[in-house]
Amino acid sequence: MKNIDLTEVLAAARGEVPADIVLKGGCIFNSFTGEWEIGDVAIVGETIAGIGSYSGKKEIDVTGKYVTPGFMDSHLHIESTMVAPRELAKILLLNGVTTIFADPHEIANVLGTAGIELMLTETEAIPLDVFFMLPSCVPATEMETSGTVLTAAKLEPLVSHPRVLGLGEMMNYPGTINAAAAVLDKLALAGCSLCDGHAPGVSGKALNTYLAAGISSDHEATTADEAMEKLRRGAYLMLREASGAHNLLALLPAVTPLNCRRCCLATDDRHLDELVSEGSINYLIEIGTAHGYPVEQLLQMATLNTAERFRLYDRGALAPGYKADICVFNNLVNFQPQLVLKNGVVIVNKQKLLWQSPPLLKDPENTMHLEDVREQQLRLPVMNGRKARVIRIVPEQILTETEYVQPKAEAGFVVSDTERDILKLAVWERHGSNGNTGVGLVRGFGLQRGALASTVAHDSHNLIVVVVGVDDQDMLTAAVALQEAGGGLAVVADGEVKAMLPLPLAGLMSDQNTEFVQHKLQQLNFWTAELGVPENVNAFNCLSFLALPVIPSLRLSDKGLVDVGKFAIVDLWE
Repeated sequence: MKNIDLTEVLAAARGEVPADIVLKGGCIFNSFTGEWEIGDVAIVGETIAGIGSYSGKKEIDVTGKYVTPGFMDSHLHIESTMVAPRELAKILLLNGVTTIFADPHEIANVLGTAGIELMLTETEAIPLDVFFMLPSCVPATEMETSGTVLTAAKLEPLVSHPRVLGLGEMMNYPGTINAAAAVLDKLALAGCSLCDGHAPGVSGKALNTYLAAGISSDHEATTADEAMEKLRRGAYLMLREASGAHNLLALLPAVTPLNCRRCCLATDDRHLDELVSEGSINYLIEIGTAHGYPVEQLLQMATLNTAERFRLYDRGALAPGYKADICVFNNLVNFQPQLVLKNGVVIVNKQKLLWQSPPLLKDPENTMHLEDVREQQLRLPVMNGRKARVIRIVPEQILTETEYVQPKAEAGFVVSDTERDILKLAVWERHGSNGNTGVGLVRGFGLQRGALASTVAHDSHNLIVVVVGVDDQDMLTAAVALQEAGGGLAVVADGEVKAMLPLPLAGLMSDQNTEFVQHKLQQLNFWTAELGVPENVNAFNCLSFLALPVIPSLRLSDKGLVDVGKFAIVDLWE
């Protein structure tokens, strides 16, 4: 802050001159004590000058309304919303979110450091503070081919960027626990003293070891017992409520008055339709309060706790010297803000956004590097007398199960079997590395005809086509359509594209506005239902996570940790 600005702030704080803006007579939340105070909030420039009784050049009457700091999302992937960062900013601001901490893991798997730099550029000079945690696991596994390999040396030039705060979720917890050299190199990056965790089910000495490496948070807990153990060992607990992982209500029983200041809220992978219809962090607060949890604790988790976890001591509270990121609500039931200020500027008024921007600053480059798409790539010769491994979808979960069946065959080749809901699945490597194609079997989509296709396929984001191809020609039609569109989601039936959402930004995000993307998603959902997908199966969410392999487990012995094994390609045949 310049001296002249500070002089003005202090003069207004003393009450000698009017503040730029004063919010008059509101019920103000105190993030430090959990109390509510009746009073005014005086703002000079981007800064809160004081709380109490003040006059301003502009006064906004908020009598009878509730005033809180702007909300913060402690962990999310922008790419999972399928809209570009500037479009997402509009949605989040309308929901009172003024700061987010993003892991650009998905786009980095496609474009490497160029993808991270793109996200930094696209989030410059917008009324939403977007901080990044550098992707720590690109690729996420050796079982797939991603667009690049990000070593510590490749990440190091990005560490000095003012909006890069550390390392993103360390998914390679086996490598961390067993002190893999590549993992330790990343943890040792200068300036990356903050590292987010990703350790589902890790407990006991394995958890001790993981946290001893310098990792200080986790968003993967699924039970209250797991959450409590991680809190006891010093990790910040990020309570997640995503589209495919609904963990908030299972974790809230672990939150107590004594430990709540070590808890934050996160949306992780929250899809566009739910962001628009339900909300973001504000929706998590609504869920918690509706189930009887103290609103004051939830508000602390959404504001000051997150700011302190990321060592940003200029926000998260309505207090002198803090950033003027502020929300105003009519009540403590519906957390849809009526007024939002970002850096002391009114950005949302009466639920109307006052900031506009094109979705993208520049046209995206093509990332669909497929040499060719041929029917021969989809042929799967039958192995006489042997059962085939089938991936079985678990409704409303991102995890899958394995079973073995005798597949249906014609002319010596495996074909889809709609009567048993066993369908062909194909993945094309689309980054131009090797042109490989993989073919397997999946059960649980319920598709009766047609094909689904997506370039959103965690974490390498290859072209996963026809998770449920009942007809090989439909599979090919879907693949070619997405190749020409630069990536996206598609539904094909009877040889024609019934619905498609182009995602030309790395095959992950649209270059169009939110309304366009919402409309296309509705069309896709209509056609998946028309073709037989049950209501309790989110077809494209399931499709995107079929490419996510299971991480090998670890066990403890008297001699300490034992590595059960590295990733291995699993044979299709029993």
